[in-house]
Amino acid sequence: MKKQKNENVSYLSEVLDKLKEHKMAMAGLVVLIVEILMVVFLPMILKLDPYTSDYTAFSAAPGGAHILGTDAIGRDVFARLMYGGRTSLLVGFVSTLISCAIGAPLGLVAGYARGKAEAVIMRIADMMLAFPGLVLALAVAGIMGASIKNAIIAIVVVSWTKYARLARSLVMKIRDRDYVSAAIVTGSKTPYMLFRYMLPNALPTLIITAATDIGSMMLELAAMSFLGFGAKPPAPEWGYMLNEGRACMQSAPWLMIFPGLAIFVVVVVFNMLGDSIRDILDPRNE
Repeated sequence: MKKQKNENVSYLSEVLDKLKEHKMAMAGLVVLIVEILMVVFLPMILKLDPYTSDYTAFSAAPGGAHILGTDAIGRDVFARLMYGGRTSLLVGFVSTLISCAIGAPLGLVAGYARGKAEAVIMRIADMMLAFPGLVLALAVAGIMGASIKNAIIAIVVVSWTKYARLARSLVMKIRDRDYVSAAIVTGSKTPYMLFRYMLPNALPTLIITAATDIGSMMLELAAMSFLGFGAKPPAPEWGYMLNEGRACMQSAPWLMIFPGLAIFVVVVVFNMLGDSIRDILDPRNE
Protein backbone atom coordinates (compact mmCIF):
# COMPACT_ATOMS: atom_id res chain seq x y z
CA MET A 1 0.00 0.00 0.00
CA LYS A 2 2.83 2.40 0.91
CA LYS A 3 4.65 1.57 -2.32
CA GLN A 4 1.52 2.26 -4.36
CA LYS A 5 1.05 5.59 -2.55
CA ASN A 6 4.64 6.59 -3.32
CA GLU A 7 4.13 5.67 -6.98
CA ASN A 8 1.01 7.85 -7.14
CA VAL A 9 2.84 10.80 -5.55
CA SER A 10 5.75 10.34 -7.97
CA TYR A 11 3.39 10.24 -10.96
CA LEU A 12 1.58 13.39 -9.76
CA SER A 13 4.89 15.22 -9.35
CA GLU A 14 5.92 14.17 -12.84
CA VAL A 15 2.63 15.47 -14.30
CA LEU A 16 3.01 18.80 -12.46
CA ASP A 17 6.58 19.19 -13.76
CA LYS A 18 5.40 18.59 -17.32
CA LEU A 19 2.57 21.07 -16.79
CA LYS A 20 5.05 23.76 -15.72
CA GLU A 21 7.14 23.17 -18.85
CA HIS A 22 4.15 23.28 -21.21
CA LYS A 23 3.83 26.90 -22.39
CA MET A 24 0.28 26.66 -23.75
CA ALA A 25 -0.93 24.94 -20.58
CA MET A 26 0.63 27.60 -18.35
CA ALA A 27 -0.75 30.41 -20.50
CA GLY A 28 -4.25 28.93 -20.37
CA LEU A 29 -3.96 28.27 -16.64
CA VAL A 30 -2.84 31.84 -15.92
CA VAL A 31 -5.72 33.30 -17.95
CA LEU A 32 -8.20 30.98 -16.22
CA ILE A 33 -6.91 31.86 -12.74
CA VAL A 34 -7.11 35.58 -13.56
CA GLU A 35 -10.69 35.14 -14.80
CA ILE A 36 -11.72 33.23 -11.68
CA LEU A 37 -10.09 35.80 -9.37
CA MET A 38 -11.80 38.62 -11.27
CA VAL A 39 -15.33 37.19 -11.11
CA VAL A 40 -14.94 36.11 -7.47
CA PHE A 41 -13.19 39.09 -5.88
CA LEU A 42 -13.70 42.16 -8.10
CA PRO A 43 -17.43 42.44 -7.32
CA MET A 44 -16.60 42.48 -3.60
CA ILE A 45 -13.63 44.84 -3.88
CA LEU A 46 -15.39 47.33 -6.18
CA LYS A 47 -18.80 46.76 -4.54
CA LEU A 48 -20.45 46.09 -7.89
CA ASP A 49 -24.22 45.81 -8.10
CA PRO A 50 -25.64 43.99 -11.15
CA TYR A 51 -29.26 44.87 -10.38
CA THR A 52 -29.36 48.60 -9.53
CA SER A 53 -30.21 50.94 -12.41
CA ASP A 54 -28.58 54.29 -13.08
CA TYR A 55 -31.56 56.41 -14.16
CA THR A 56 -29.23 59.03 -15.67
CA ALA A 57 -27.49 56.55 -18.00
CA PHE A 58 -29.80 54.33 -20.05
CA SER A 59 -27.85 52.42 -22.75
CA ALA A 60 -24.80 54.57 -21.96
CA ALA A 61 -21.70 53.89 -24.06
CA PRO A 62 -18.58 52.45 -22.37
CA GLY A 63 -16.59 55.01 -20.41
CA GLY A 64 -16.75 57.21 -17.36
CA ALA A 65 -18.50 55.72 -14.34
CA HIS A 66 -19.57 52.68 -16.39
CA ILE A 67 -16.42 51.19 -17.92
CA LEU A 68 -18.34 48.81 -20.21
CA GLY A 69 -21.47 50.94 -20.49
CA THR A 70 -24.99 50.24 -19.27
CA ASP A 71 -27.94 48.27 -20.61
CA ALA A 72 -31.37 49.50 -21.67
CA ILE A 73 -32.51 50.04 -18.08
CA GLY A 74 -29.28 51.54 -16.77
CA ARG A 75 -27.64 48.49 -15.15
CA ASP A 76 -23.84 48.38 -15.24
CA VAL A 77 -22.62 45.92 -17.90
CA PHE A 78 -19.28 45.30 -16.16
CA ALA A 79 -21.03 44.37 -12.91
CA ARG A 80 -23.40 42.02 -14.71
CA LEU A 81 -20.49 40.53 -16.65
CA MET A 82 -18.59 39.73 -13.45
CA TYR A 83 -21.60 38.21 -11.67
CA GLY A 84 -22.55 36.37 -14.86
CA GLY A 85 -19.05 34.90 -14.95
CA ARG A 86 -19.61 33.41 -11.48
CA THR A 87 -22.76 31.69 -12.69
CA SER A 88 -21.27 30.44 -15.95
CA LEU A 89 -18.08 29.06 -14.37
CA LEU A 90 -19.99 27.44 -11.51
CA VAL A 91 -22.43 25.75 -13.90
CA GLY A 92 -19.58 24.62 -16.15
CA PHE A 93 -17.62 23.00 -13.32
CA VAL A 94 -20.63 21.50 -11.52
CA SER A 95 -22.25 20.12 -14.69
CA THR A 96 -19.00 18.52 -15.84
CA LEU A 97 -18.28 17.03 -12.41
CA ILE A 98 -21.77 15.54 -12.04
CA SER A 99 -21.83 14.23 -15.63
CA CYS A 100 -18.47 12.53 -15.17
CA ALA A 101 -19.40 11.22 -11.70
CA ILE A 102 -22.52 9.58 -13.13
CA GLY A 103 -21.34 8.51 -16.57
CA ALA A 104 -17.83 7.21 -15.80
CA PRO A 105 -18.82 4.62 -13.13
CA LEU A 106 -21.69 3.39 -15.32
CA GLY A 107 -19.30 3.05 -18.25
CA LEU A 108 -16.73 1.20 -16.13
CA VAL A 109 -19.38 -1.28 -14.95
CA ALA A 110 -20.77 -1.72 -18.47
CA GLY A 111 -17.35 -2.35 -20.00
CA TYR A 112 -16.16 -4.72 -17.29
CA ALA A 113 -19.30 -6.67 -16.41
CA ARG A 114 -20.81 -6.83 -19.89
CA GLY A 115 -23.93 -8.97 -20.17
CA LYS A 116 -27.25 -7.50 -19.01
CA ALA A 117 -25.64 -4.60 -17.15
CA GLU A 118 -23.88 -3.43 -20.30
CA ALA A 119 -27.00 -3.90 -22.42
CA VAL A 120 -29.23 -1.86 -20.10
CA ILE A 121 -26.75 0.99 -19.56
CA MET A 122 -25.77 1.30 -23.21
CA ARG A 123 -29.35 1.11 -24.52
CA ILE A 124 -30.33 3.97 -22.21
CA ALA A 125 -27.31 5.93 -23.42
CA ASP A 126 -28.19 5.18 -27.05
CA MET A 127 -31.74 6.43 -26.52
CA MET A 128 -30.40 9.68 -25.07
CA LEU A 129 -27.99 10.09 -27.99
CA ALA A 130 -30.80 9.63 -30.50
CA PHE A 131 -31.82 13.25 -29.77
CA PRO A 132 -29.70 16.32 -30.59
CA GLY A 133 -28.06 17.34 -27.31
CA LEU A 134 -29.24 20.95 -27.15
CA VAL A 135 -32.77 20.03 -28.22
CA LEU A 136 -33.03 17.41 -25.47
CA ALA A 137 -31.60 19.84 -22.89
CA LEU A 138 -34.14 22.48 -23.93
CA ALA A 139 -36.94 19.92 -23.66
CA VAL A 140 -35.88 18.90 -20.14
CA ALA A 141 -35.47 22.51 -19.03
CA GLY A 142 -38.79 23.41 -20.64
CA ILE A 143 -40.59 20.69 -18.67
CA MET A 144 -38.90 21.57 -15.38
CA GLY A 145 -38.99 25.35 -15.81
CA ALA A 146 -36.32 27.99 -16.44
CA SER A 147 -33.71 28.23 -13.66
CA ILE A 148 -29.99 27.67 -13.19
CA LYS A 149 -30.63 24.50 -11.14
CA ASN A 150 -32.87 23.02 -13.84
CA ALA A 151 -30.38 24.04 -16.52
CA ILE A 152 -27.67 22.04 -14.72
CA ILE A 153 -29.98 19.02 -14.53
CA ALA A 154 -30.80 19.34 -18.23
CA ILE A 155 -27.12 19.57 -19.19
CA VAL A 156 -26.24 16.54 -17.03
CA VAL A 157 -29.10 14.49 -18.55
CA VAL A 158 -27.58 15.15 -21.97
CA SER A 159 -23.88 14.89 -21.09
CA TRP A 160 -23.46 11.79 -18.87
CA THR A 161 -23.77 9.49 -21.90
CA LYS A 162 -20.48 10.76 -23.36
CA TYR A 163 -18.55 9.71 -20.25
CA ALA A 164 -20.36 6.38 -20.03
CA ARG A 165 -19.52 5.44 -23.62
CA LEU A 166 -15.96 6.71 -23.30
CA ALA A 167 -15.29 4.82 -20.04
CA ARG A 168 -16.82 1.64 -21.49
CA SER A 169 -14.65 1.79 -24.62
CA LEU A 170 -11.50 2.38 -22.54
CA VAL A 171 -12.29 -0.54 -20.21
CA MET A 172 -12.98 -2.89 -23.12
CA LYS A 173 -9.50 -2.17 -24.51
CA ILE A 174 -7.76 -3.42 -21.36
CA ARG A 175 -10.25 -5.95 -19.99
CA ASP A 176 -8.71 -8.92 -21.78
CA ARG A 177 -5.06 -8.07 -21.17
CA ASP A 178 -2.87 -10.62 -19.43
CA TYR A 179 -2.32 -8.71 -16.18
CA VAL A 180 -6.08 -8.21 -15.79
CA SER A 181 -6.75 -11.91 -16.43
CA ALA A 182 -4.03 -12.82 -13.91
CA ALA A 183 -5.64 -10.60 -11.27
CA ILE A 184 -9.03 -12.23 -11.89
CA VAL A 185 -7.50 -15.72 -11.57
CA THR A 186 -5.95 -14.79 -8.23
CA GLY A 187 -9.44 -14.01 -6.90
CA SER A 188 -9.59 -10.21 -7.16
CA LYS A 189 -13.15 -8.93 -6.70
CA THR A 190 -14.96 -6.66 -9.15
CA PRO A 191 -14.72 -3.44 -7.06
CA TYR A 192 -10.96 -3.98 -6.67
CA MET A 193 -10.55 -4.62 -10.39
CA LEU A 194 -12.49 -1.49 -11.29
CA PHE A 195 -10.58 0.84 -8.97
CA ARG A 196 -7.13 -0.77 -9.25
CA TYR A 197 -6.92 -1.46 -12.98
CA MET A 198 -9.85 -0.01 -14.94
CA LEU A 199 -10.19 3.47 -13.45
CA PRO A 200 -6.45 4.41 -13.48
CA ASN A 201 -6.22 3.48 -17.17
CA ALA A 202 -9.38 5.41 -18.06
CA LEU A 203 -8.71 8.44 -15.84
CA PRO A 204 -6.29 10.41 -18.08
CA THR A 205 -8.70 10.35 -21.03
CA LEU A 206 -11.65 11.22 -18.77
CA ILE A 207 -9.71 14.18 -17.33
CA ILE A 208 -8.86 15.46 -20.81
CA THR A 209 -12.50 15.17 -21.87
CA ALA A 210 -13.75 16.88 -18.71
CA ALA A 211 -11.27 19.77 -19.03
CA THR A 212 -12.48 20.44 -22.58
CA ASP A 213 -16.13 19.91 -21.67
CA ILE A 214 -16.26 22.68 -19.05
CA GLY A 215 -16.21 25.26 -21.83
CA SER A 216 -18.81 23.29 -23.78
CA MET A 217 -21.09 23.15 -20.72
CA MET A 218 -20.82 26.92 -20.32
CA LEU A 219 -21.67 27.31 -23.99
CA GLU A 220 -24.74 25.11 -23.54
CA LEU A 221 -25.89 27.19 -20.56
CA ALA A 222 -25.40 30.37 -22.60
CA ALA A 223 -27.47 28.90 -25.45
CA MET A 224 -30.25 27.82 -23.08
CA SER A 225 -30.33 31.22 -21.35
CA PHE A 226 -30.30 32.99 -24.70
CA LEU A 227 -33.39 31.01 -25.69
CA GLY A 228 -35.09 31.63 -22.34
CA PHE A 229 -34.57 28.19 -20.74
CA GLY A 230 -31.68 29.00 -18.41
CA ALA A 231 -31.20 31.94 -16.07
CA LYS A 232 -34.34 33.83 -15.15
CA PRO A 233 -34.40 37.64 -15.22
CA PRO A 234 -33.03 39.73 -13.68
CA ALA A 235 -30.21 37.24 -12.90
CA PRO A 236 -26.95 38.16 -14.68
CA GLU A 237 -25.76 35.40 -17.00
CA TRP A 238 -23.76 35.73 -20.20
CA GLY A 239 -26.24 33.97 -22.48
CA TYR A 240 -29.16 35.94 -21.08
CA MET A 241 -27.15 39.17 -21.46
CA LEU A 242 -26.77 38.33 -25.16
CA ASN A 243 -30.53 37.85 -25.37
CA GLU A 244 -31.15 41.23 -23.70
CA GLY A 245 -28.67 42.98 -25.98
CA ARG A 246 -30.12 41.47 -29.16
CA ALA A 247 -32.85 44.11 -29.37
CA CYS A 248 -30.25 46.91 -29.14
CA MET A 249 -27.61 45.37 -31.41
CA GLN A 250 -27.53 48.40 -33.74
CA SER A 251 -27.81 51.20 -31.18
CA ALA A 252 -25.84 49.60 -28.31
CA PRO A 253 -23.58 46.86 -29.75
CA TRP A 254 -21.52 46.62 -26.54
CA LEU A 255 -24.43 44.81 -24.89
CA MET A 256 -23.66 41.81 -27.12
CA ILE A 257 -19.95 42.32 -27.76
CA PHE A 258 -18.74 42.01 -24.15
CA PRO A 259 -20.76 38.91 -23.10
CA GLY A 260 -19.96 37.24 -26.43
CA LEU A 261 -16.26 38.01 -25.99
CA ALA A 262 -16.32 36.63 -22.44
CA ILE A 263 -17.89 33.36 -23.62
CA PHE A 264 -15.37 33.12 -26.49
CA VAL A 265 -12.33 33.68 -24.25
CA VAL A 266 -13.41 31.17 -21.58
CA VAL A 267 -14.26 28.43 -24.11
CA VAL A 268 -10.92 28.93 -25.90
CA VAL A 269 -9.03 28.79 -22.57
CA PHE A 270 -10.66 25.49 -21.57
CA ASN A 271 -9.99 24.02 -25.01
CA MET A 272 -6.34 25.07 -24.68
CA LEU A 273 -6.14 23.42 -21.27
CA GLY A 274 -7.79 20.25 -22.55
CA ASP A 275 -5.32 20.00 -25.45
CA SER A 276 -2.40 20.69 -23.12
CA ILE A 277 -3.46 18.05 -20.61
CA ARG A 278 -3.87 15.58 -23.46
CA ASP A 279 -0.29 16.28 -24.60
CA ILE A 280 1.02 15.91 -21.04
CA LEU A 281 -0.81 12.69 -20.18
CA ASP A 282 -0.38 11.01 -23.57
CA PRO A 283 2.27 8.27 -23.11
CA ARG A 284 3.22 8.55 -26.80
CA ASN A 285 4.73 11.98 -26.08
CA GLU A 286 7.13 10.65 -23.49
